[in-house]
Amino acid sequence: MKIWGDIPGVSKIYGKNKNVSKISDTNKIRFKKDELSISDTAKDYQVAIKYLKDIPDIRREKVEEIAKSIKSGKYDVNGHDIADKILKSVFFDKKV
Repeated sequence: MKIWGDIPGVSKIYGKNKNVSKISDTNKIRFKKDELSISDTAKDYQVAIKYLKDIPDIRREKVEEIAKSIKSGKYDVNGHDIADKILKSVFFDKKV
């Protein structure tokens, strides 16, 4: 490709970049320390999670009550009730 016209004018563009001024005073630059701030909502969540971790996953008294009724033969489970609860949990309790 041939360029016709003011070729010396094009080369003057590159000369403008040579006049870069230096920073004279570097003492004006201040470094900031990193800060971490936790919102009140996040603090509330931390407290709630702490107390939830202390709650046992298994309710021992409920398990012992059912175990006693099974051993004594008094524990009676209706199959239709179980099937009904399973179907309800599968179809109605899902979050869409």
